[in-house]
Amino acid sequence: MTAALLYPFILVAGALQAIGNAMNAQLRGRMVNPWLAATVSFLPIVFVFTTLFLTMPTPLPSLDSLSKMPWYAPLGGLAGAVAVFGGLAFIDKVGAGPFNGLTLTANILTSLAMDALGLFGLQAAGFKPMPWLGGLLMAVGVIFIARSGGKSEGGEGHGKGHGMSGKLLYPFILVAGALMAIGVVWNAQLRGALENPWLAATVSFVPVVFVFALMFLLRPSPLPTRDDIAGIRWWMPLAGITGAVAVFAGLLFVDKVGAGAFNGLLITANLLTSVALDHFGWFGMKQVKAGPPRLIGAAVMVAGIVLISLF
Repeated sequence: MTAALLYPFILVAGALQAIGNAMNAQLRGRMVNPWLAATVSFLPIVFVFTTLFLTMPTPLPSLDSLSKMPWYAPLGGLAGAVAVFGGLAFIDKVGAGPFNGLTLTANILTSLAMDALGLFGLQAAGFKPMPWLGGLLMAVGVIFIARSGGKSEGGEGHGKGHGMSGKLLYPFILVAGALMAIGVVWNAQLRGALENPWLAATVSFVPVVFVFALMFLLRPSPLPTRDDIAGIRWWMPLAGITGAVAVFAGLLFVDKVGAGAFNGLLITANLLTSVALDHFGWFGMKQVKAGPPRLIGAAVMVAGIVLISLF
């Protein structure tokens, strides 16, 4: 019952994650250079979490808790950032619909596997057919939504990447989706070791900012023009903070509700909000009406997360 009370907060985090993605898309368009855009998006996150940690510096981790921290725990942010890199590198080659469908399906199935086997410190729940049926339904729902989205996004240049060369990238995209789910669990372990959630969030995001800033220094062109910068709306640089709510929710809640339920709720809220953003054209998104395939996909996903959460 206590875990179920956390579900609304996780759903809000998933919705904010989708809104952050839309805001990030607008920021990337204005900043021109994707590495610069990613750096600008992530820097405010580090500033906010560092400020919160300095404001609330206790509790602090003990030497005992630090000694028991798995070596991979601080890499949770980087694991999740692999999907960001995948989007930057591959989305124009395979299309947004297939990319999102593959990453989210891998995320769901990896989450269920970690719960079942007790990987990365999670309590092993064993194989339960109903949650896996729910995961299958969610994967089907994702595919419905992704395929219907791909048709509207195939404007300039997208069609070229849908051939065999694009399909050869599918294994890498699946790995990126799996790492998204793993990163959530690693972040939860980091939170357990560092005790202070603000410190854990800061440690999680600092390596991500370092990597994106380094990539920008290595590939500093193209750069935005004065007109590009003038077109930046006040809310665009806040995209990272909006999306970071989901990471922070993972730090706090994933060990309480389980990786499968957490990522299932997060993805469901994310995709349903994405459908609404497309349907109404909010945050500068191209308006794509929610037709029957998207609505069917949404309904199937809701059925899937009910099975995962209840069983």
